[in-house]
Amino acid sequence: MAAPADFVPAPFRVVDRRQDTADTWTLELEPRIAFEPGQFTMLSAGGAGEVPISISGDTTGDRLVHTVRAVGLATSAICATEPGRMLSVRGPFGIPWPTDAIEGADVVIVAGGIGLAPLRPAILHVVANAERYGRSLVLYGARSPEQLLYPEQLAEWGAEVIVDTADADWTGRVGVVTKLIDQATFDADNAVAMLCGPEIMMRFAVPALAARGVSPERTYVSLERNMQCGIGQCGHCQLGPTLICRDGPVYRYSDVERWLGVAEL
Repeated sequence: MAAPADFVPAPFRVVDRRQDTADTWTLELEPRIAFEPGQFTMLSAGGAGEVPISISGDTTGDRLVHTVRAVGLATSAICATEPGRMLSVRGPFGIPWPTDAIEGADVVIVAGGIGLAPLRPAILHVVANAERYGRSLVLYGARSPEQLLYPEQLAEWGAEVIVDTADADWTGRVGVVTKLIDQATFDADNAVAMLCGPEIMMRFAVPALAARGVSPERTYVSLERNMQCGIGQCGHCQLGPTLICRDGPVYRYSDVERWLGVAEL
């Protein structure tokens, strides 16, 4: 199979598909492509449209992995693609998580809902290379226990997990993810945070981290906008002076804070 290009999609075969939650599936594709944690591809199934999807697999794995939530025509078609069938892929695109630049630091990872998927490659990298980092913490929030992603790996990572609402069978924490930040143990003078999730979650998580001593300059976020080309040509994903598909999706929070504070931008 041909490698994917910036403009021309390449066909990739779905070799495995599993349902994670009521509306979310993880698909494993072949062939493998080289990528860095935090990058994304443009995926499409048939004539249903093309959408940006973060890569959620291990950078050392032998397959291209995406975790996709079915929220529209394109993502529903991708999630419905059975093993043996083909998806079209362009990429990878985007600025990755700064996993090399933050070596030696405590790594505080804060994720909300499907936002754990773009962070998963970074978590796998940090865990696999633990000797290069200080403490690593995964703080994860979801709406309910049924919407938690990768539950077995959450346990392996020693993640702190919290849900917005739960029934009597849930024995874990209930509340918002900022509660986990308040109670987390890390060296504030030597910590870097990486966040991905709903923007409202990140807006509250950043000041919670700042209150613990992790400044916006040492906090990185992955942003999502209406990306249509993936290469900074169409302008649909503009945020202030930046194009998220080209200059992101990973940003230092201090670089985009003023734009995230503007309603309807």
